[in-house]
Amino acid sequence: MPQLFLPGFPDGASKIGSYVSVLKKEGRVIYFVGCDNYFSHKVDDKAGLQHAITTLISNRHMRATDVEDSALGIPHRTLMHWIRQYDEKGPGSFYEPRQVRGGSVITEAKAMECGRLLDEEMCVSEAARRGGVKESTLRKAIASGRIPRHAGSRLGSESPELIKATTKSERCRLDADASQGLGTACTRVDERAAAAFGLIQGAPARFERCSDVLMGGLLTGLPALCANGLFSGLGKHLSLPKGYYSAMQILTLLGFMALGRLRRPEALRHVPPGEIGKVVGLDRPPEVRTLREKIAIMSSTGTPQAWMKELSRTWMADDPQEAGYLYVDGHVRVYHGRNAVLPRRYVSRERLCLRGTTDYWVNDALGRPFFVVSKTLTDGLNATLLNDIVPELLGSVPCQPSEAELAYDPLLHRFVVIFDREGASHHLLSELWRKRVGAITYRKAVEDLWDEAEFTECEVPVPGGGSARMKLASRNSLIGACKNSMPVLEVRRLTETGHQTAIITTALRLNNPIIAGRMFARWCQENFFAYMMQHYDIDGLVQYGSESIPGTLPVVNPVWRQLDKSVYEKRRQVRKLQAKLGAIAMKNDERKMLLAAELVQDIQALQKDMDELSAQRRKTPRKVPISTLPENERPSQLLPLGKVLTDTVKMIAYRAETALVGLIQSHLSKPDEARALIRELLVSSADIIPDKSENTLTIRIHRMVCPAHDKAVSALLDDLNRENYRHPETNARMIYQLA
Repeated sequence: MPQLFLPGFPDGASKIGSYVSVLKKEGRVIYFVGCDNYFSHKVDDKAGLQHAITTLISNRHMRATDVEDSALGIPHRTLMHWIRQYDEKGPGSFYEPRQVRGGSVITEAKAMECGRLLDEEMCVSEAARRGGVKESTLRKAIASGRIPRHAGSRLGSESPELIKATTKSERCRLDADASQGLGTACTRVDERAAAAFGLIQGAPARFERCSDVLMGGLLTGLPALCANGLFSGLGKHLSLPKGYYSAMQILTLLGFMALGRLRRPEALRHVPPGEIGKVVGLDRPPEVRTLREKIAIMSSTGTPQAWMKELSRTWMADDPQEAGYLYVDGHVRVYHGRNAVLPRRYVSRERLCLRGTTDYWVNDALGRPFFVVSKTLTDGLNATLLNDIVPELLGSVPCQPSEAELAYDPLLHRFVVIFDREGASHHLLSELWRKRVGAITYRKAVEDLWDEAEFTECEVPVPGGGSARMKLASRNSLIGACKNSMPVLEVRRLTETGHQTAIITTALRLNNPIIAGRMFARWCQENFFAYMMQHYDIDGLVQYGSESIPGTLPVVNPVWRQLDKSVYEKRRQVRKLQAKLGAIAMKNDERKMLLAAELVQDIQALQKDMDELSAQRRKTPRKVPISTLPENERPSQLLPLGKVLTDTVKMIAYRAETALVGLIQSHLSKPDEARALIRELLVSSADIIPDKSENTLTIRIHRMVCPAHDKAVSALLDDLNRENYRHPETNARMIYQLA
């Protein structure tokens, strides 16, 4: 067996692997393989270092991992790059002189020529084309001062064509550098310091020339937000004390967050703050905690509920025809937190009883919201309609008939409310008609079928435009019993499968097609709930915490609820045993008569228990005041005002989005794609080009995914430009272009 070679290393040498060592001595680096001197070079000779290392690795004297772990500490990626160069070009490539950049692309002659072209009021792109250089190269030369200009030229002006636009990478680097000071993207240090000492009311919005701004398309939604009243409550219903962020900027940010699908304040942590700041006109938006604090201050010191009602009246006045038909439905906002003890209610979409708050929304036939009423404790749709919604509508709905007109025509109604069959009761319909409010709803417990010969095909107008063909029939009917009955008009629709859908209304002046069209348009409100949950997060919280509910309010007695559950369970068991007994009786099997007798005894015992529980339930009050409950069982409610404020902003954003959808639909061959295209437009990147000399703010939107969408968006931008909209804070005229 051959003897293994045991290397000996010189004194002071650093070991690399099992066989190689490196010694630095008298300004040179010496490499040893065992005790043999393998190679040497000067300490500052990088080419010699590359040659020695790659040769030793290629000859299998050591491995790249040995070098990486040694005192040399050369990264593994660098070693692989050297070895690839050694294999492809040989060791001599390390000693080749480094190629340096040639002379400047813009020579002195080209610089003079470009300067002359710019002096002739030519734009940068055209001057670059005629001067034979790239536009980006010319812009860099202008920024570095290498383009000679004559006195009086536009070089020192603020023309958007001559000011260099910052790129996204440049902005990200500047924002990151600012984190060493006040924080990421806090680049307006002087104004922040002045705001901290109370020297300014708020930082003014100031736009900079930027290219490729993330979500810059949100600025196309600003005119629609403003038109739907985003800033109508400033000073009157909403305000903020002195600080860096003003109330207008907070509202603008909340509106942009809603349009941009930043569903909660925490979503701001996942987008570059400097980019959102450029869209708002600041260096960055407030942090999540600060934004929540601003919302809480605006809600507690202002009157967001009054602002919502004022907006509702304005929206109704803008479209009085649709305001005459109002859709009301409840939406359960499920709560999974621990700060509040909310009562349980049935959630149809989950098919479970869960803790939450019920929001009753009032919309029009197009799904556009007017206002919302939130109830922690509720007696259902009927009570909320009569006590909260209808009193507000009586003072808000425009074009209502006068008292003289109502007295002259006993069948005339003020307006019509439309709801599902939960409210199809004599009590609600009669109370509404006592206020001369018409109602349209589905009829409950329909058992009879009308003769198909009664149905005739009609043209039914669809709210928002268009029509549909339906087979309809109608009869005058009564709802209620004996002296309490009231007349209603019952309209039925016959489907192709033979199913008959029954609708009743107290608005007897309406004809069958109008009644059917308005009732079946109720799905717009269901679609509204689904859309708002997915895109606007109407169930999300913006304030954490809870507050107590007045102790005089009645709630369901926990003792009564437990007795009711026990009665229900006993009844279920009785029905189960009765079913078994009936099956035995049908078979008439004498061998199971003993089993039948046992079942009868069990049924009688359960029936006795159920009767006793029912008697206890009758003696127990169904509802008791909150103050009578134990402390740990008393329900509380979530802080309401912050939710009112954000719900109002989200309603404004949804209406703004719907308005943009209406503008762009006529320019699309497939109108159903309009809302998706608007969502794409709002989150698209854009170039921001301010021009102080002309007092304009140009928003150059990046292209969409296909030419057809580009054409539609271009037409929409032209419609916005014709409005001559001005920025609400800077007063600059906004110009929209497609890049």
